[in-house]
Amino acid sequence: MTTIQSVTGNTKTEENPIERYRIAREPFYLSVRDEVAVFDTAYRAKLPVMLKGPTGCGKTRFVEAMAYRLGRPLVTVACHEDLSATDLVGRFLLEGDDTVWHDGPLTTAVRHGAICYLDEVVEARKDTIVLIHPLTDDRRILPVEKLGILLNAPDEFMLVISYNPGYQSVLKDLKQSTRQRFLSLEFDYPPPEAEAQIVTHEGGVNVATARDLVKIGEKVRNLKGHGLEEGVSTRLLVYAAQMIARGVDPVTSCDIAIASPITDDIELQRSIREIVTTVI
Repeated sequence: MTTIQSVTGNTKTEENPIERYRIAREPFYLSVRDEVAVFDTAYRAKLPVMLKGPTGCGKTRFVEAMAYRLGRPLVTVACHEDLSATDLVGRFLLEGDDTVWHDGPLTTAVRHGAICYLDEVVEARKDTIVLIHPLTDDRRILPVEKLGILLNAPDEFMLVISYNPGYQSVLKDLKQSTRQRFLSLEFDYPPPEAEAQIVTHEGGVNVATARDLVKIGEKVRNLKGHGLEEGVSTRLLVYAAQMIARGVDPVTSCDIAIASPITDDIELQRSIREIVTTVI
């Protein structure tokens, strides 16, 4: 005879599965405006937050830093076009003769009062996005239809979503019915001095090298709209710095970490290389 069991984590033996989602060490994050204070206030007010900004500008690092600061586990979901409601909420799985319920990441976050971060939420199916609506208003509930229950989110639970407005289209955009459920924090590439500090710290290079990389980043970003879809991210500048710090030639480092990743256009790559050799 088949029996039904419930597992709230990923394994039966783990006593407190949410602990795997705790940030062990404080992430390096350099605040550039009032985003830390605003997020902190939103958390205490039990309000959901939407982060908007280009790829690699620090949105995910910011959420990680805030989860550590607030002492909450962080459950991150990288959204994609095949992400279903079942993937988020959970499913029954056969294990031997037993039918076992396994919580999805959203259910896990709600049960344990974690921060749930849906990264690039516009990539998810629209019927999946609707699932989060009851968690974003004064109800703060998650319907788990397959179990026939409503989970009430504890005060510590917070929902955070992010997306890149630069990739918006008719097919991939947030509906107003979703957008107007969130506070919004706008992110962009940091100011030059702040970005140089980040590149120095994360890339392991000296300040002069970091400033050169940031100057290259600024000039490359000016090519956006002139054949370049997206400017070079702070993340890629850090990658270039890490390669330089490990002994790779600076021009080669910029080629493999900046010019080649952001475009396949030969002429644009040549223009970026000219910028690099002019600055370095």
